[in-house]
Amino acid sequence: MNRVEKKSYICIICPNGCEISAEFERRADGSTRFLAAEGQACKRGERYVQKELDSPERTIASTVPVEGGVLPLASVRITAPIPKGRIPEAMQEIRKYRLKAPVKAGTVLNDHFLGLEVSLIVTKHVEEAGDVG
Repeated sequence: MNRVEKKSYICIICPNGCEISAEFERRADGSTRFLAAEGQACKRGERYVQKELDSPERTIASTVPVEGGVLPLASVRITAPIPKGRIPEAMQEIRKYRLKAPVKAGTVLNDHFLGLEVSLIVTKHVEEAGDVG
């Protein structure tokens, strides 16, 4: 049996952080159908809610250990959002990385991260411990 539900979202698309109230139909097969939204300052908010209902995605930023560097860690991130349900798998995969200094920002560690069209890249340059000065 289908039923109409309401849910509140805080939009993360822009700095406004609009509180959006969404109405959707939850179908007997588990799927959802977007019906309406209010509270968004722009059309992007409505699209965000629709995406959250159908297939939520997130980006990830983390750190990986650097051996022999002036810093013990280098920051990394993925270049595009991935399905929200795959975040634990992504974090588990990121934990496997160990880098050796020097590490340059922009270095691609994996250009098909998790088999997706997403790259894992280094975002912090870490010099070798003896190379500073």
